[in-house]
Amino acid sequence: MSDLKSKSYTLHPKSFDTILIHICCSVDSHFFLQELREVYPKAKLIGFFYDPNIHPYSEYKLRLMDVERSCKSLDIELIEGEYDFESWLNGVKGYENEPEKGKRCELCFDIRVERSFKKAKELGVGYVTTTLLTSPKKSIEQLRVVGDKLADNYSLEFLSPDFRKNGGTQKQFLMAKEEKLYHQNYCGCLYALKKQRDMQNKEASELFMPINRQIEPGCIEERIENYKKRVELEESGRKYEFVKSNFLNYRVLRAYLKVDGKTLPSYPLSYSVIKRKKVKLRVEKDINGIFYANRESLKFIELSYLNEKLSYSFESLKELYFTPLEYKKELFLRREIEKSDFSTSPIVVVDKVNFEKFEIYIDATIFEDVRENLVIF
Repeated sequence: MSDLKSKSYTLHPKSFDTILIHICCSVDSHFFLQELREVYPKAKLIGFFYDPNIHPYSEYKLRLMDVERSCKSLDIELIEGEYDFESWLNGVKGYENEPEKGKRCELCFDIRVERSFKKAKELGVGYVTTTLLTSPKKSIEQLRVVGDKLADNYSLEFLSPDFRKNGGTQKQFLMAKEEKLYHQNYCGCLYALKKQRDMQNKEASELFMPINRQIEPGCIEERIENYKKRVELEESGRKYEFVKSNFLNYRVLRAYLKVDGKTLPSYPLSYSVIKRKKVKLRVEKDINGIFYANRESLKFIELSYLNEKLSYSFESLKELYFTPLEYKKELFLRREIEKSDFSTSPIVVVDKVNFEKFEIYIDATIFEDVRENLVIF
């Protein structure tokens, strides 16, 4: 049993009826809920997922999905709070550049834990706690200050056990691995994410989403699809594993094509890179439907070429913008054109190549990344 020295433990476990637990993620909650149940075996536990700090929304949905699976397996009721992201932004305004465990985190705790106290009041529950207490990235003392202050304001009790002691953190992560929980690689908020990625000298690719909503390798949407499939596999009794792989990822940040100063619809295929980002070139030759520029190894293909090679029927580039290509088909098309699996030459799709001189801009990044692959036995 964990250390119970906080003032929040003056009541005997037998006197507990119901405890509302603010839940931040499954990796923290799955361990925390079981430890809490051991300390208070007669108490009813209610989970409350209130985390408007998590960004983007797709990441929020992924974490919620995993918490729902965890609570279901533990037979614990779960309530989802409102995703009021704009209110959270206003609540931490002015502290965007604070470090982890700084003032912004304290304000974030205030917002989420106070909403948990309000929910407890609404439900008639007398005891509140949070799974943030078991996160190694959070300060227990900081959380206790926030929780005890709110407990006084709302005339409720705040429970603040330290389940990290005596190898608790190691046990927590081992349990998460055994249960195949989603182990996120950043705290949740976009400010912490940006700071963490800057330190890693990487783009915050989690914040990018193509306008056609294509599911790109390593993106959050790909993880969501994998974790949805996992639930289906578990329900049907199929065995599976998540296996990680290192790979070179790609994101285009901004791109345009101009002819005579006018922007034309264009679509750079994945892994299209120009060193200088913006260049002025001219179309030099057409070989079997592939139009070659005079420099930068740049090539154009017309939409009809893409339709024929990939068995699509797009009528215009604008339609292509808002209809996701299958990523594997896009890579197949690049391989067909370049005769290589490692090409980064810019390949741009246009409606028609009825121009000679042009200006093109492609701001894109290629970076080392890690991807989770779902392997089914």
